[in-house]
Amino acid sequence: MTTSRIDIFKQMLVSDPVDSSILFGLAKEYEKAGQTQEMIETLERYLAISDDEGNAHGMLARAYETTGQSDKAQETYQRGIEAATKHGHPSMAQEYRTILETESS
Repeated sequence: MTTSRIDIFKQMLVSDPVDSSILFGLAKEYEKAGQTQEMIETLERYLAISDDEGNAHGMLARAYETTGQSDKAQETYQRGIEAATKHGHPSMAQEYRTILETESS
């Protein structure tokens, strides 16, 4: 039986449960597998311990949108704008602003 990438990331987390790169990798694998709720939970853990530059905020906001949590999505995009601006990613910040403007129209 082949071990899935999700299982590999989970095994890695056993030895280091607060490694932000492992958490982000696991979230990406959940995203690929369409496991939205697991992705949300993992990204929330990641953002609680990491100084994200904005990308994870966008992933989480899109996941919230997928699950019908539009208020959380808007709040998360706003935090993503702040993180992207802080870390010098103006195009990411603008992308999130555009999404927010489009959704409020």
